[in-house]
Amino acid sequence: MESKTLTVIPVKQPQGEFFIGTISAQDLVDITFSDIRRINNEQRDVEKYLGIQRPLDKARVSKIKKYIQSPDASFPTGIVLAIDPKCAEYDKENSKLILKEYISEFEEDLDENVKLNKIAKVLDGQHRIEAFMNDQGNFDFTLDIKIFELNVVIFIGLDIDEQANIFATINLAQTKVNKSLVYDLEGLSKIRSPFRTAHKIAVALDTADNSSPLYHRIKRLGVKTEGRESSEPLTQAVFVESLLKLVTNDPFHDRTYALKGRTLQKVDKTILLKFPFRNLFIEEKDNDIALIVYNYFKAVEMRWPKSWNDLNTVGNILPKSNAFKAFMRFLKTLYINLAEENIGRVISVDEFLNHFNTYDIKDDDFTSGNFLPGSGGESAFYKVLTKQISIGDLKRK
Repeated sequence: MESKTLTVIPVKQPQGEFFIGTISAQDLVDITFSDIRRINNEQRDVEKYLGIQRPLDKARVSKIKKYIQSPDASFPTGIVLAIDPKCAEYDKENSKLILKEYISEFEEDLDENVKLNKIAKVLDGQHRIEAFMNDQGNFDFTLDIKIFELNVVIFIGLDIDEQANIFATINLAQTKVNKSLVYDLEGLSKIRSPFRTAHKIAVALDTADNSSPLYHRIKRLGVKTEGRESSEPLTQAVFVESLLKLVTNDPFHDRTYALKGRTLQKVDKTILLKFPFRNLFIEEKDNDIALIVYNYFKAVEMRWPKSWNDLNTVGNILPKSNAFKAFMRFLKTLYINLAEENIGRVISVDEFLNHFNTYDIKDDDFTSGNFLPGSGGESAFYKVLTKQISIGDLKRK
């Protein structure tokens, strides 16, 4: 498995924690190649989310390419990267950040494989990186430079909403970007989208009060929130991405609709069987979506309180991301079955709990021995929830 290791310094600011480090230009090209190259043909995720398009300025790239070969070339400002938490491992003791590709261990894994050349998404600095590339999108070894290190700012576990906010904040200070566009982006929080809804629900369930089953369990920026003593086993990105799958198959399309002032139309039952929260989102009943998720995980907490509330024991997987993702996959099936002909109604804690009481699963069964780390463990957990296999089947393997 390919990887890159950087020496980094953690930085704490009001928005959260990120890392500052240095990386050679060649290594940076290696981990950002795919995302940068596709700017020529399509928008990046952040730009699709914001409803804008900033094509690559080839003339600007050409000027930078000449500049980096001059003896006094310097890029003092950092290149800003967003990295999926499954591709990053922070060694606090040695101040090292290990960036590694992610290869799924199971064919039913919901997470896509991430090769080395797609680890880092560039939020700011794409023209500088492009200047170090040849026409094929690889590092340009013909450049007349011996060594060129670049400082990078690395955010881990940002969901698309947070990426867009950082994008807007950075570009507000850059005179090259049309300020009218950026000031329009300041109204980001007023633009309705599935991303924004999922983001708000994540924050609400994480911060509302300690009765929430997900209270203080979600890392806002992929790293531990300062001031919290307990473990935060989930990232906001995991929560948002899991919830989006119950709302839409194309959140970017929904976002663009809102930016153009258009209104989404309610869907029929055929679509609701795939995306049961679709009409709730269209009707702006975000509170109902939040309440359904709250009630669902409250029932999980009540059914298995010991494991659910034990955040620190090594090997207890119930509070961790793999179990959470499996539960969110299962929520669609269970919700549709309980709602029957009234998809959109709020299912109570008791209704969810009555189902979970049918499982012959004990608190002590939620171990990494029964559910191995990685995508295979997630898939096994989902199969237990859907009763395709039992805990006994896992123990006999």
